[in-house]
Amino acid sequence: MTTDQGIHEHITALVTEEKVLRQQLADGEITRDDEHARLKQLEVELDQAWDLLRQRKALRETGGSADDAAERSGDVVEKYLS
Repeated sequence: MTTDQGIHEHITALVTEEKVLRQQLADGEITRDDEHARLKQLEVELDQAWDLLRQRKALRETGGSADDAAERSGDVVEKYLS
């Protein structure tokens, strides 16, 4: 079962990976294309995690169970602003 703390830990890990990627690029360990491809994936994963946290909060605030929240696909969360 997913918990808020687990989601926050996942977000922290993703942000850490983002920083590592940027350093690897600066050190010449990876190409700009490799960095951009993985950063795009990280962005989607971060959006999914934040969306899941918002769903859990909304469910709690409306008397529901946070455990009923479900991760939405990357396609869904990336089209919120479109």
